[in-house]
Parts: sequence; C-alpha cells; structure tokens
Amino acid sequence: MNHVILEPITRRPPVVIAGLVVIAVLAFLAVNRLVHRFQEQEKAWARQLFESGQADLRAGKPEKALEELRAALTYSRDNFQYQLALARALRDTGRTEESEAYLINLWEHLPQDGAVNLALGRLYAREQSLDKAIQYYHNAVYGVWGADADTRRRDARLELIEFLLREHAFPQAQADLITLAASEPLSPELQLQVARLFAQAQDNEHALAQFREVLNQDHGNTAALAGAGDAAFRLGRYRTAEGYLQNAVKADPEDAQAKHLLETSSLILQADPFGRRVSSAERNRRVRRAFEQAGKRLESCASAKGIDLNSPSPSTGLPSLKARWNAMKPRLGELNAPSAADMPDAVMDFVFEIEQQTKIACGPPAELDQALLLLSQDRAGAEQ
Repeated sequence: MNHVILEPITRRPPVVIAGLVVIAVLAFLAVNRLVHRFQEQEKAWARQLFESGQADLRAGKPEKALEELRAALTYSRDNFQYQLALARALRDTGRTEESEAYLINLWEHLPQDGAVNLALGRLYAREQSLDKAIQYYHNAVYGVWGADADTRRRDARLELIEFLLREHAFPQAQADLITLAASEPLSPELQLQVARLFAQAQDNEHALAQFREVLNQDHGNTAALAGAGDAAFRLGRYRTAEGYLQNAVKADPEDAQAKHLLETSSLILQADPFGRRVSSAERNRRVRRAFEQAGKRLESCASAKGIDLNSPSPSTGLPSLKARWNAMKPRLGELNAPSAADMPDAVMDFVFEIEQQTKIACGPPAELDQALLLLSQDRAGAEQ
C-alpha cells in the first residue's frame, strides 16, 4: 500500500503564503471599498435630504423640513451644518427647548463660533430673555466667522439693536449704537440707518450728529434733512429744526410730518419773547399775546370739563388759575415801566404754568398753546 507523505505547512513553498496574503489584502480592499462607497452614498442621501429640507423651509413647509433635516442627521450624525440647520428650524417652529439643547451642545464644542452664538441670540430673543440674548449676540459680534466676517458682525449688532428697541431697552440699544457708529467708517446709507436707530432709542443728540454726518456727504439727502429737523425739534432747538425742516419740505412737499414740525417750530420762534434780536416793543407784544392765549386755553379747558371758573372759593385747580389771571391782567400795563424789568418773566412763568396745568386736566393742546407748552420746557434753548 502506497503512503502519501504530507509535508508540514511550514515546509511548503513561500508562494502559497504570499498567495494567501494577496487574497486577504484584496478582500480587505474590496470590503473597504464597499464601506467607503456606502458611506459616500449615505453622505449623498444626507446632502439631498438637507437641501430638500432647506427648500421646504423656504417654501413655508416647516414640519416636512424638520423630518428631512432629522433624516439627514441619521446619515451624517456629526455634520455641524445639519445640526445647526435643524436647531434653527426647531427654534423657528416654536420647539425652543429642543433647539436650545442642540445649540448648547454645538456651543460647548465651538464656543467662539459666530453662527452658533447668533442662533442662540435669536433663540433667547424669541423667548424675550434679554440678558441671555445680549450675551450671545455680543458673542456673535466678537466671534469667529468665515467669509465676509465684518459684515456678519455688523449685521449681528444691528439685529441686536433692533431687538433691544422692540423691548424698549433704550440704554442698552444706545450703548451698542455708539459702539457701532465709532467702530468703522459708515457708508451714507448705513449712517442714515444708524441715525434713525438713535432716534428710535430716544438719543436725539447722537441722532442729530449722525444725520449731520450724512448731510456732510450728501447735502440734499431728504431723509437726513427731515431726520435732523425732527431730532433738533425733540431737543428743543427750534431755530436749528426750522432750518433743516424748511429744506426737507422744499425737497418733499408731501412730507406731512416735516410740515407739521416746521409749522410748530416757526410758531414757537414767533411766540418766544426772549428770542435774539427781539425788540422791547415786540417782546411786550408777544408777552401780551401769550397771556391772552393762556386765558383762552383756561376757559376752553374748564368748559370741556364742566368746571365753573367763577367759583366763590377758587383755592385750587383751574378756578385758582383764573383768579390769578384776572389779578394779573391789569398789571400788563407795567411791561413798559423801567421799574418792572422782571415783569415779562413773571407773566411768561404764569403762562407756562397755565399751559402745563391745562395739559394735565385736558390733554395736549394745539397750535399756539402747543407752541407755548413746548417753549416752557426749555425757553433758553429755543434759539439754538
């Protein structure tokens, strides 16, 4: 019987081992290629779902968009762009808690990222959480951005300012506006926007300065002329306001607000007995006119309220003012007396008191009474 002698494997030719190694390597490469192809396919599916979700958001289909964005993340779990898009969509559809969770997770990994901080700022603005909104908007302003970083930072600050104005947080809005105005050279268009925002923030001093900067570059800018006139008017600088408003109305005769402010400014200046270059005779004429007008305002206010000005004991309120008006009227003849140098001031002080008290009793006045009331707030600044 013939016996077959088997040689140990270690004594087989090296070619056999090499063949096995080649087969193993080829198998590994094939599997790796399949895995890579599968991963690329998943990325393609994720990208397609993401783009579809973005399109549905733009088309006003948020629920469908959320499904697609969630599905995109199942195929690409660590994709920053998809996570941020889903967080934004959750925020904009009112799912703020879930959105916050995503955004805080992203922020913990990238605390300096401008887009993440802006998304958080918008989230807390939506929830009217003032302190947190300010914190993350400021993080976005000073954060890291990619392309067009300066524009993105500026837009984030402007967005914050508009949120603060909606919340009537005027001091905080003023602070950011001052920083914005000083941080970079502004185009006339942006400077005009900043001037208007200052006006909304009730900072008329800075608003007037910004409107003037616009006019330095564009002398005939109608919006800046009207804005400067409005800001000067609110500051009680009626001579300055009149100049700007005259040019604004000339440029745009249909601007009803500018026309009203111009008429009021001119009326104040015409009624002001303390104006520059006003003669003694003209001063006294204006004082008498103001006194008579205050008496008429007193009568009309009392009539509207059903108050008897001839009350037998006029100790308080409008009847008291009427009694004092009656007592002062005969003394108007002293306006020309050299010994009564203080008389014009005393009469105007009383006129201003009547205008202020009747406003409390009967509401804001109109025309000459409004002019006198405004003049009472800062008689020295009217000619500025």
